[in-house]
Amino acid sequence: MCSIFGIFDLQSVEESQQLRCEALERSGRQRHRGPDWSGVYLDAGAILVHERLAIVDPAGGSQPLLSEDGALALAVNGEIYNHRILKRELQQPYVFQTESDCEVINALYREDAPASFLNRLNGIFAFALWDKAKGRAIIARDPIGVVPLYWGHDAQGRLRVASEMKALADDCADVAQFPPGHWYDSATGELTQYYQRPWRDYDAVQGVEVDLTELREAFEAAVHRQLMTDVPYGVLLSGGLDSSLVAAVAARYARHRIEDGDKSEAWWPRLHSFAIGLKGSPDLAAAKVAAEMLGTVHHGFEYTFEEGLDALPEVIRHIETYDVTTIRASTPMFLLARRIKAMGVKMVLSGEGSDEVFGGYLYFHKAPNAREFHEELVRKIDALYNYDCLRANKSMMAWGVEPRVPFLDREFLDVALRMDAKFKMVQASSSGMQRMEKGILRAAFEGYLPQEILWRQKEQFSDGVGYGWIDGLKAHASAQVSDRELAAAAMRFPVNPPQTKEAYFYRTIFERFYPSAAAADTVPGGKSIACSSPAAIAWDASFASMADPSGRAVAGVHAQAVAAV
Repeated sequence: MCSIFGIFDLQSVEESQQLRCEALERSGRQRHRGPDWSGVYLDAGAILVHERLAIVDPAGGSQPLLSEDGALALAVNGEIYNHRILKRELQQPYVFQTESDCEVINALYREDAPASFLNRLNGIFAFALWDKAKGRAIIARDPIGVVPLYWGHDAQGRLRVASEMKALADDCADVAQFPPGHWYDSATGELTQYYQRPWRDYDAVQGVEVDLTELREAFEAAVHRQLMTDVPYGVLLSGGLDSSLVAAVAARYARHRIEDGDKSEAWWPRLHSFAIGLKGSPDLAAAKVAAEMLGTVHHGFEYTFEEGLDALPEVIRHIETYDVTTIRASTPMFLLARRIKAMGVKMVLSGEGSDEVFGGYLYFHKAPNAREFHEELVRKIDALYNYDCLRANKSMMAWGVEPRVPFLDREFLDVALRMDAKFKMVQASSSGMQRMEKGILRAAFEGYLPQEILWRQKEQFSDGVGYGWIDGLKAHASAQVSDRELAAAAMRFPVNPPQTKEAYFYRTIFERFYPSAAAADTVPGGKSIACSSPAAIAWDASFASMADPSGRAVAGVHAQAVAAV
């Protein structure tokens, strides 16, 4: 993982030289993502700057990656998990310059069209590829948007791209998120969607069952692929179902290196797990139970409410959003990442994506039928790049720790999402696997975890770190924002005006760092109940009047249900 920054549509070598110092300064604003090395490429048409976090081939994989003849320059933020398979499938000879997993993109570009080879990549990535001979830039982002990418045009009309908005916000009045699953060709000016799957349409999956063994093996394969690393790694372990399953599967492979055919010892033979919460939090207690059963070297960290509150401005500057749910959950994750980095760990596996794939959020209990359940899954997956993916990536990468998300592995998604949603729905009268959200996933891994973890009720991360965290944030915001200010919110913030004092408080901090209307427009709006999309508000009449992203807002479902304020 790393960060990329690029400027294209230059007119001469002189112009590129003039912009070199500016490019380095702008890229330096995201150097927290790649503190290990900085690389620069420039010619008469483009500048590429790369800030590296060395995970694979730490001694020799510095970027930008050049082809042997120097005609191609590539800057990538991400990991290509199936790079070895892709290298074996090449139809033309290609002389690789490094052992980087990302260099295969240059080779694929030489022999295949982007729309084709992008659909062969299994990984998380955002890249800018410059073809010097053709004066052509190819920019692309992974299918789900696990890795961030922004773009815009400066005052001279030059195209700029960067891993984080902070590198573009001062120069691009039209700064925006680059859409996941798309690629851009500067030669034609076209933005094209390359990632399109049959399972997006409920009619294509209706009636389809997925065997529990197939589901389990697909997830195990995803975790196995994502253990690709040459540096110390660990797992985030909240004690909930998703992170515990990631840890359980990772523990089975932790003593081996996937790159070497599972033959040589890993840098850290014992798997380390990490959790954080307020004193007495549900997550810390559950994580300890899971870790003891799995045999991980566990590190449970406590933080105080005041420490979280103190971190809020830096959290918002790093994650580049004013979304309430994201900020609530990003803050403890940001604090945890700092602890992890201090221990020498550079990569962690995490459980994001499971709730979107299996309908794990508690409001899914209210889904009226399988079609609407499935359509909400697709909406949630499409929005992940604005929420959980953004939170996990930017909170961790603020301290140079790379998060990986096996539940969003491309091949696993094709198995889990071709299943009819009726098998994922909760049946209140059931005593079998559908008695609880994500029941089919729980049943697939029976025996992998203690029963109290395998069948633990869903806790959103911002709830699980301790209920006092959210309650305290609401109380603090209420003291900071007056009724008059909230009433006039639409005047001050015409783009997505905040609806609560907590949202107003976060918005004022965001505005301090990112004051433009374009920056505000990169954050989606709309009401939410327990992380729902706005469309799902219609599922229950009570949702409209008590919309809050906390899982405790779902009365009659969450064990600690409370009225949202």
